[in-house]
Amino acid sequence: MTVRPSVPSTAAPLAVVFDLGNVLVHWDPYGPYEGRMDRAEVEAFFEEVDFLALNHQMDAGRSWHTARAELRERFPHRLAALDLYLEHFPDALPGPVDGSEQLVRDLLGLGVRALGLTNWSSETFHHAVPAAPAIGLLEDVLVSGVEGVAKPDPRIFALVVRRFGLDPARTVFTDDSAENVAAAAAAGFDALLFTSTAQLRADLVARGLPLG
Repeated sequence: MTVRPSVPSTAAPLAVVFDLGNVLVHWDPYGPYEGRMDRAEVEAFFEEVDFLALNHQMDAGRSWHTARAELRERFPHRLAALDLYLEHFPDALPGPVDGSEQLVRDLLGLGVRALGLTNWSSETFHHAVPAAPAIGLLEDVLVSGVEGVAKPDPRIFALVVRRFGLDPARTVFTDDSAENVAAAAAAGFDALLFTSTAQLRADLVARGLPLG
């Protein structure tokens, strides 16, 4: 997918909305299996059940209990692998993305609102702040699993605008998913593909925020 860069407002941003996974906190789905399950078996499990699609369903509000029941019917031999992921979920969050906490602190110091919009299961979100304290510094976080709708669905971008009283044209949205960035740009946000904290800081400086 080709992402067309959105055109930033001539005025400096009033708010920055952060995706969380691999923007403020690292997410590694293999982490829960380290030392517990052979890597090749993990990859076979992920491929057979289409783990990313399965995980997205939880992000969109489905319960792990429901997912487990379906897996028991379709892939009973993979049930233990799913249980292992959930039981050791904190190991899927190996720590903060470098520089992210300082960037959030710097934005808040400038009076710029810092918010979160994340695709995350409501049942595991409580692990986020312990893994990356920057998340706890945010004014608020809209969690897809709580709302029952996930990025890139346009409804979640409309919801974040209403919930937090945002002007999309004066709000930077950043995400490591090109598809989500494209959806945010279509919703009127100044949308940036996240590649590193340093690059995001530079992009924000270019938009008039004195973060250098």
